[in-house]
Amino acid sequence: MKPIAVVAHAEKSFDGGLSQLRQLLADEGYDDPLWYEIDKSRKAPKCVRKAVDEGASLLLVWGGDGTVQRCLDALPKTEPPPIGVLPAGTANLFASNLGLPMDLPGALAVALHGADRRLDVGRINGERFGVMAGAGFDARLIADADSGMKDRVGRVAYAWTGLRATRGGRQRVVVEVDERRSFKGQASCVLVGNLGTITGGISAFDDARPDDGRLEVAVVTAAGPWQWARVLTRMAVGRSDQSALVNMTNGHRVDVKLDKKTPYELDGGDRPATRRLKIRIEPLAITVRVPVGELTS
Repeated sequence: MKPIAVVAHAEKSFDGGLSQLRQLLADEGYDDPLWYEIDKSRKAPKCVRKAVDEGASLLLVWGGDGTVQRCLDALPKTEPPPIGVLPAGTANLFASNLGLPMDLPGALAVALHGADRRLDVGRINGERFGVMAGAGFDARLIADADSGMKDRVGRVAYAWTGLRATRGGRQRVVVEVDERRSFKGQASCVLVGNLGTITGGISAFDDARPDDGRLEVAVVTAAGPWQWARVLTRMAVGRSDQSALVNMTNGHRVDVKLDKKTPYELDGGDRPATRRLKIRIEPLAITVRVPVGELTS
């Protein structure tokens, strides 16, 4: 029997912790899985490559969206092993969008015995993402929350920094989708999604599907806290594309030109400032274990 592998962000807690995971795996007959513990998500790719070289038939990822993103980015393009997500992070949008259980026994049961679902991934400036990527408001919010506060107060950090992020102002933005100009003007955020739901269960992209070979694109023109409140309220109680402050489309290739260097984010991880974003879809590039009922959702 081919081995399974565990890549675990050891700083992330989940139910009874990694000792419980070892016991649950032993109960399933996996007494000696390939085991890699890391203290930073950026160390995950090296572990994934080792696991693949060792012939792992399944990759269990213990961590949040940042750890999952790093693992997705390291998977080989040809015949990657399926992944099972054990959502141990502060933010678990990848797991929640796919209907994965938020308890360890349930998540592991799906990872070991669930259905294999082929999914698209996005790629921004050379890095894969599973959920969303963008520049502007969302990247500023994440960078502020990641500056030590998130580890201390968890999800509250995002709400605490949100108001400050809305004050970042707008800039001139040009967006091309599938080599046709989609937007030109002043904007405060460009968001590209593979999955639709963001923190708090709010749907940013109501029509997003992770297996349709397309990326959803939103350009937000809101300026200041009050207009951002209107956008977020529309997301919460209606459809995002009904807001006059949001320009939406979808496609396979997205190119963004920013008037000034701006930080960007992917799956909750902030990246250095840039003036260009090159975003592409990789159709059905990965396989994820999901509950059987989520195969067509």
